Amino acid sequence: MKHLGGLCIGLALCLAPASCVQSPAPMAKSASPHLTIYHLEGRRSERIVWLCEELGLPYKLEFKRGDLTGSMNAIRAISPLMPVAPTVIYHGQVLTESAAIMQLILDREGGGRLIPKVESPDYPSHLLWMHFSEGSLAADVIADYRTARATTNLAPRGEETDGQRAMKFADNFLATHQYFGGAEFSAADIMMWFPSDYADRIKVADIAKYPNLAAWQDRMEARPAFQRMLAVARPDGRVGSSPALKVE
Repeated sequence: MKHLGGLCIGLALCLAPASCVQSPAPMAKSASPHLTIYHLEGRRSERIVWLCEELGLPYKLEFKRGDLTGSMNAIRAISPLMPVAPTVIYHGQVLTESAAIMQLILDREGGGRLIPKVESPDYPSHLLWMHFSEGSLAADVIADYRTARATTNLAPRGEETDGQRAMKFADNFLATHQYFGGAEFSAADIMMWFPSDYADRIKVADIAKYPNLAAWQDRMEARPAFQRMLAVARPDGRVGSSPALKVE
């Protein structure tokens, strides 16, 4: 997999230290955003930026460039009991949780895009992966990471970890499907990219062992909307990346 931090992202799209406003096509440039995304560089809040770029939805992006502590302080100011990224303000209401935020945006702004029709055979798969991404994959990968840090022995006797089994489950699905939404790209693909990339990045799971997942990641990262997301959400590449683990 390519190293995203090395991508050429020196675009003058989001160079203000605290915030920027994106109004990508096809939305009218005069449209004013009613969505503010509070962001940490290289974190789950990228999902909401990516979704907006796919939909052409105007948004305001708030973060302190190169300063994760400063960005988190801004989040704490509006969501002191649950200071997480993403946190968004949508029509004046403060919301958290990636999947819930994305579902709300799709329901109210998506116009039927990036989600299979309810009667489609792909709709159950879309729902499964929308929730599997955090409920199983991210949870298991993070648990593996914490176990490895505490014990220095992630998988005794060569056994698969929960995170690795979750990666295999995703890889097996992609052996017979083009996307996690089934036949077409959907918001489920946006949700799944972060934990699968994270698992490889912190060395809990080697993406090379999951060829279908690796090929899917490459296709996701080649999408124009993903590249636009990187340009505005990671103007200096990934900030504060997690340390690598050596997994025996």
